[in-house]
Amino acid sequence: MKRQQYKKQKNRKKFGKKIFLFTIGFICAVAVALLSLRIYAQVAGAPPLTVPKASIFLDHQNNQIGDYYTGERRYWTELKDISPYLIDATVAVEDKDFYEHGGFDYSRIAGAVLADIKAGSKVQGASTLTQQYARNLYLTHEKTWTRKLNEALFAYRIEVFYSKDEILEGYLNTVYYGHGMYGVEAASRYFYGKSAKDLTLSEASMLAGVPKGPSYYSPLNNLEKATNRQQVILRLMNDQGKITEEEMTRAKSEQIVLKNDQWLATKSIAPYFLDVVWDEATDILASKNLSISEGGWTIQTTLNQAHQRAAENAVKNNMPNSELQVGFVSMDVDTGYVTALVGGRDYSTSSFNRVSLGNRQPGSAIKPILYAAALEKGYQPMSFLDVSKTTFTYDSGRATYTPQNINQEYADHELSMAQALAISDNVYAVKTLEDIGYRSFRDIQKRFGLNFSEKDNPSIALGTTENSLYDLTNAYNIIAAGGEKRKATTILSITDAKGNVVYEYKPPKKEQVISKEDAFVLTQMMTGLFDPVFSDYSPATGLSLRSRMSHTYAAKSGTTNSDQWMIGFTPSLTAGVWNGYDQGKTLSVQVDMAASKQVWIEFMETALNGKTKENFEMPKGVEPVTVDIHSGKLANSSCPEQRVIYFKSKDVPTEPCSTFDFFDSDSWNNIIESLPFEAFRSFWE
Repeated sequence: MKRQQYKKQKNRKKFGKKIFLFTIGFICAVAVALLSLRIYAQVAGAPPLTVPKASIFLDHQNNQIGDYYTGERRYWTELKDISPYLIDATVAVEDKDFYEHGGFDYSRIAGAVLADIKAGSKVQGASTLTQQYARNLYLTHEKTWTRKLNEALFAYRIEVFYSKDEILEGYLNTVYYGHGMYGVEAASRYFYGKSAKDLTLSEASMLAGVPKGPSYYSPLNNLEKATNRQQVILRLMNDQGKITEEEMTRAKSEQIVLKNDQWLATKSIAPYFLDVVWDEATDILASKNLSISEGGWTIQTTLNQAHQRAAENAVKNNMPNSELQVGFVSMDVDTGYVTALVGGRDYSTSSFNRVSLGNRQPGSAIKPILYAAALEKGYQPMSFLDVSKTTFTYDSGRATYTPQNINQEYADHELSMAQALAISDNVYAVKTLEDIGYRSFRDIQKRFGLNFSEKDNPSIALGTTENSLYDLTNAYNIIAAGGEKRKATTILSITDAKGNVVYEYKPPKKEQVISKEDAFVLTQMMTGLFDPVFSDYSPATGLSLRSRMSHTYAAKSGTTNSDQWMIGFTPSLTAGVWNGYDQGKTLSVQVDMAASKQVWIEFMETALNGKTKENFEMPKGVEPVTVDIHSGKLANSSCPEQRVIYFKSKDVPTEPCSTFDFFDSDSWNNIIESLPFEAFRSFWE
């Protein structure tokens, strides 16, 4: 009996010794594992927390008008700029011990393991916020043990190298809320039309419930289920001492207003304009060794939403029911800011930007640039040329060119430059080019920032060298600015994700592209487009718009077989319109050919509605003179066709338009008509 008791005691001691050794071994194994894990974390280093961020576009008054994102729409927001209600609600429902654990909640893990073992598969999660953050950054959402192991390793490394606040901020900026929205700021704007910092307790608690099942708990998809989960979260917040009973009751009764329709509306604001902004921002940031692909940029643009609406409505109201396409752009004269841009009829159908990317032949719209060069070469508004049908020889006599007017007619008398511009006479333009020389024309096109041809072909006087509407409208804007250089821009400033301003627009150094005197004289000639006094074998080309005009405009139209242009300005605003077919087919239908002028005048009248009529400021060295438009001489009562013409002081005419001829009955008639007494006139008759 004693022997048996001894053996039992000996066995118990052996078993106890084995348990002790096993415990020691287990503790050592755990210690080695933890040490190895720590060494692994130190060797691997801090895992990167960078994620793609959406860039935001603002108009000139700082209203958001759109965004740009590369796969995930996300606006990174610092923790201090997130509503405390949303932070507390998220922690309460997702990981109440977040600030106490080291990345893992072991009691939740044990429960999840037991549930998985019973089910024979991965059915229950126990992820902390840190683990979820790791998954959002680096892993997929598949339910496998391999993914969970990797998730744990990443979570441990994150906890080692980053603070709890950094982890929570990262989680709130990466978690998915459905509808393509990543992070609390994007979700808050989408659901409620406000920033995450402004969320109420009721709004925050509902939003915090969405990530568990974005399609299931979205208030837009199922408000009842979203509300039920919101109430669960409010109860948890109350139980954990985050809110009082009174706050919970008030939040449950608050009527939540969803405003995703407002968010959707911002997506349709000026999409062609924003494409131009993105391209311009790409170049600006690249010049500073920054990459736009980093995202998180806040780009304040020059867009004037009132102008944009006016442009879109003008296009909608005046474009015919055909395949005719359109390009429209407007610019502020003082600054060069692009205030509105429409690159086509429907962005969803075609995103090709016909304003900035569509190079087409401008036709007669190039003539103001040609005549600017002529003014520099000694021409003046009343410079007359024979404009009868003419054939020009070029290329050392090997080729000929005969310009034709749009109605196939020609004047049987000389025309002045002012009248030739108003009725768009083509012979005058080609003769002017031949006279001033191709080099002069190329030089001035280069100064205006336009494409030019190196070939000495007389047809370039009629706009056969392709240019974009964007560049040509900027050239007209230079004329409107008194000849001072303007550079069209769509961007006022760029701020990075941390709030640092990396770019601010600075106007170009003051530089005269052409003299103020020439710019003003040219501008006044361009007002003749709308004046019937200049009509001849062909009417002044803007007469059809005269009845709709309540402001003084300077403009020029242009026509080719495939293109229609209308570009013009006031002292404060320049706008350009192009119409044509993407395939470049011939324009033949009258309603298609009239659209550009109608779009242009509707925009200008709408944009300037309620504004005082502006006059172009006359510089020193220019004088207004009333002349006979047929002779260019000083007008008197014997000259029926009169108009005020602006000349540089050296060019002011001094000779009267007619002298008295004793044997000329017309001279006597003019005198009699000017007599003040009816009796004398009756006696003469």
